[in-house]
Amino acid sequence: MSIEKNLEKILNRKKELETVLSSGSLTSDDVVKYSTELSEIGPVAEQANLVSNLEKDLIDTENIINDKNNDSDLIELANLEIIEIKDNLNQEIKKLKLLLIPKDKDDLRNAIIEIRAGTGGDEAALFAANLFNMYHRYASLNNWKFEIISVSEIGIGGYKEAMALISGSNVFAKLKFESGVHRVQRVPETESSGRVHTSAATVAILPEVEDVDVEINDKDLKIDVYRSSGPGGQSVNTTDSAVRITHLPSGIVVTQQDEKSQHKNRSKAMKVLRARLYELEQQKQEKERSDSRRTLVGTGDRSERIRTYNFPQGRVTDHRVNLTLYKLEKIVNGEGLDEFIDTLTEQDQVSKLAQLGGGNN
Repeated sequence: MSIEKNLEKILNRKKELETVLSSGSLTSDDVVKYSTELSEIGPVAEQANLVSNLEKDLIDTENIINDKNNDSDLIELANLEIIEIKDNLNQEIKKLKLLLIPKDKDDLRNAIIEIRAGTGGDEAALFAANLFNMYHRYASLNNWKFEIISVSEIGIGGYKEAMALISGSNVFAKLKFESGVHRVQRVPETESSGRVHTSAATVAILPEVEDVDVEINDKDLKIDVYRSSGPGGQSVNTTDSAVRITHLPSGIVVTQQDEKSQHKNRSKAMKVLRARLYELEQQKQEKERSDSRRTLVGTGDRSERIRTYNFPQGRVTDHRVNLTLYKLEKIVNGEGLDEFIDTLTEQDQVSKLAQLGGGNN
């Protein structure tokens, strides 16, 4: 759908909503529902009105310039004014286009982050722990809550797998482009010859979903309980508090053992299962919409290599936008991530505008 048609559709819907709300025949629930929708459309309508007024100002000013009966001083003043009007108009049109980009319905959700060590043995596990700590610090800088769901350690400070729930404002919107394979190039602490090794870890960012978002039938679940264990397999609990949930139709398995309470472990495991099933369904829908369409920032597929952290050179490169920053330490400390995230978000907007027919006007 083009930007013009999308705008026309939104403005027509605004008129419909205003008419319905003024009818006086709605239930209280309907009033809330339609009022909420109207409030979401409002900013688009206001911006469209602003653009329309500027376009009228532009026409009026052009008429002054083209009218040979006007004196030279007035025409000179109009020529100066038209430059400012055109600049303002271009800026406001850009803002309007951004407002017309379809919103990702998950952007306002909290996010579950999953990090798994990939190729590289112990070094990959250490890198997975580095990434987990990086996002923990980034969450703190954004005043988000970072609640650890589970951590599977290897005993030397590395993580085979770690999960956390990140709660706050626009969490998923900011973190959704972090999904994929993160690669590290550095000399491992255990490497005596000083050779640079390449290892990897996988990051998955899942929107937190509720029961109403994903339907799970109890008959589709196989639930096992067992005693939790620590590194090396030693028992860390004397009761069967650990939980393993298998979703039979999809084959997805979630284990949770960090809590001493079986009930809490089950609750956390179900939260993760819902998120994974929701992600699976979203991927199916996206594939059905278009097998060929890929945005400039990639697919969000957790198997896609997205970023390389090169310690000897002190640089981090995001391969999707060909952006290299020589501030590795700040990025690993969570302080320099915004430059990547903002660039990826901007590129995503450019891609969506192109699909809407907005181009680069």
